[in-house]
Amino acid sequence: MNTQFEFSDLIAGYLSNYNETAKTFSVTTTDGRLFDVSLTANTYARITGNLNEGYEYPGDGMYDLLCQDGKMVFVYGIYYPQKEKNAFEAKVIDFCSSEKETYRFEEPDWWIKQARSIGEFYVNAEFGKGQEIDYQNYRTRLHINGEKKPEHRQETDTISRMVYGLASAYMLTGEDVFLEAAEKGSEYLRDHMRLIDTDYNVAYWCHGIDVKADGSEFKVFASEFGDDYEAIPAYEQIYALAGLTQTYRITGSNKIFNDIKMTTDLFDKFFVDNEKGGYYSHVDPIMFSPHDESLGDNRSKKNWNSVGDHAPAYLINLWLATENEKYGKFLEGTADCITDHFQDYENSPFVQEKFNDDWSHDKSWKWQQDNGVIGHNLKIAWNLMRINSLYAKDKYVDFAKKIGAVMPKVGMDKQRFGWYDVVARTVPDERDVHPFAWHDRKAWWQQEQGILAYQILYGVIGGEEYLKYARESAAFYNAYFLDHDDGGIYFNVLNNGIPYLLGNERLKGSHSMACYHSIELCYLSAVYINLLHTKKPLDLYFKPEVDGFTDGILRVAPDLLPKGSIYIENVWIDGEEYADFDAQKLHVRLPKLTERKQIKVRIAPRI
Repeated sequence: MNTQFEFSDLIAGYLSNYNETAKTFSVTTTDGRLFDVSLTANTYARITGNLNEGYEYPGDGMYDLLCQDGKMVFVYGIYYPQKEKNAFEAKVIDFCSSEKETYRFEEPDWWIKQARSIGEFYVNAEFGKGQEIDYQNYRTRLHINGEKKPEHRQETDTISRMVYGLASAYMLTGEDVFLEAAEKGSEYLRDHMRLIDTDYNVAYWCHGIDVKADGSEFKVFASEFGDDYEAIPAYEQIYALAGLTQTYRITGSNKIFNDIKMTTDLFDKFFVDNEKGGYYSHVDPIMFSPHDESLGDNRSKKNWNSVGDHAPAYLINLWLATENEKYGKFLEGTADCITDHFQDYENSPFVQEKFNDDWSHDKSWKWQQDNGVIGHNLKIAWNLMRINSLYAKDKYVDFAKKIGAVMPKVGMDKQRFGWYDVVARTVPDERDVHPFAWHDRKAWWQQEQGILAYQILYGVIGGEEYLKYARESAAFYNAYFLDHDDGGIYFNVLNNGIPYLLGNERLKGSHSMACYHSIELCYLSAVYINLLHTKKPLDLYFKPEVDGFTDGILRVAPDLLPKGSIYIENVWIDGEEYADFDAQKLHVRLPKLTERKQIKVRIAPRI
């Protein structure tokens, strides 16, 4: 039956059948459906540009681009009802590049430039352009244009996530302002948000602080976020380490390492379940017990965040910086736990994320109920492929491949590209597809998970299908999530790519958003594309403290990648070549430092 009203929408896919006389062409979607499209006198085209670049407008060159059969394209237009079938008129056409076989986001410096731009946005928004970096001025909530909201709450996790992003921006660019902001943020976290339990010799982190007009502070100990109210959630402690650990990779700071160690000891003392495995999601703020009745819905529970988020938030980076077997085994244990308990494919194409004490499924928890978070499924595939490079196990790869095969069918927008948010884990009898829990919008962080999952699946396993989904995911993100007007990344877009700018989703800084996921995506896309896909070298930057890295070794592996796939090609210290390194182990043997020096390391792929 024909739709009897007009509406605008987006079609993403691959070009064919351009007819110069009729001014028509066709687009085939990722799942093979063919759409006929008409051009109008006012149709125009854009070529996706990076942040700080804007769009390129090819003008009449659009017609030459439409002749490139098989070229990826996004077409935004209007459906009109007609007697025979709906007509679709193109209004805006977005291309990923001007050349058929290339994608601008695969240029060697694309993601490096993007990381620099996002980092500059947050440094300028939080501290003022060209101003002293002072975390007394930091605010959790930022308006879309970077202006600070009037609230004076500083949340620990959002500082830590921003620190992670800025540390990663330094690793990619070597620009000192990013490292200065990361180091000052790490110090601020220690001095203002860290609490020490001397009885158990563990560190834990308050939810945040309120900064008063006179500069005084009021510590907010337990979480005030709705899902975790008046409890200490594991994920807040986990993400408190994200920025610290990435900064430690650069500096080797003994103070930072001590904070990390004491917090991982906290997990092993209070959150771990030594009998049944895994980590509890919450403890109460008085007795630090996961079983206290005051926890309510969060009592004696385990979930994706408390078990799986250790790996991407800090644990992989901690192993990369130390190669300490203790942290490696911790990482292996989380991967085993996820693989053994989260799969539920006899009942749903989505993993099970919420559990009771005995690993029975919890399908009644607050908003989650029996819903699946698409990004968490993709995040599992991405991280299992990383961990498999350290502890190779068939079950990790099999699980990751299962996710890689099933998610495009149930979590991807096959009409427009990009990844949806939260859907029902099972299909009701009256439906043919998994219903959305709330909406059909797309969040920036879930696009990250999709891009990285398929980039690493392709980079490690190979296969054109993985490459196709990696490119489609990255193309949608770069076409519609980059804010070319105010800078940074949009929180959410509608399914057709138009930014959704209401409520918290209008913000660039919030309880959920700093520059963690956006620059993490830049950092790891640069790693995976250059070193695994296009086989280009990648420069990384470090700046050890004089007494940092006490064993005298700077470990420079950019991520957990297949053994033997990369090596050190060159090293420079303050611009002068330096030869004391182990190319295969990815170790730089540090000279005796009397002052801090920048160390630039060129990582090259095995071709």
